[in-house]
Amino acid sequence: MTSTRSATEADAAAIARIYNEGIADRLATFETEPRSPDDIAHILKERTGRWPTVVVERDGTVIAWAGASEYRRRPCYAGVAEFSVYVSRADRGAGAGRAAMEALVAACEQRGLYKLVSRVFPENEASRKLLARVGFREVGTYRRHAKLDGEWRDTVIVERLVGEAAD
Repeated sequence: MTSTRSATEADAAAIARIYNEGIADRLATFETEPRSPDDIAHILKERTGRWPTVVVERDGTVIAWAGASEYRRRPCYAGVAEFSVYVSRADRGAGAGRAAMEALVAACEQRGLYKLVSRVFPENEASRKLLARVGFREVGTYRRHAKLDGEWRDTVIVERLVGEAAD
């Protein structure tokens, strides 16, 4: 059985494991250095309250997570969050990403946020399809946004309005 809930610092090792798979795959992030459970615990503690992180569990094991973070420090962007979503390799394609994103969107809306944004590598078709299924739209492409392993990579910009902004 699959369920979603808010992440806690006790989930740091599982979140780090899943995130590190995404880093190694070179398909979802510009990050290249693995994260330790302590790194993740620090991030979770920093974001508690305003910026939610959720996990998806199957039979008591964390198989996916999604998290929101500050988009920009300027007060006019206080209702905008940047997000990430990662699913363990063994559980991709089985609905865990969708469950994570639906739970994250709900948690963000409960906190009064009105927009979620991110960037996706163009070749990451699975993420692009997932995000389209949960209401995100592609709004453009950043060309040569950054280098990964010495190569320029483009990113597709995605957004979803929530709460009163979506009405």
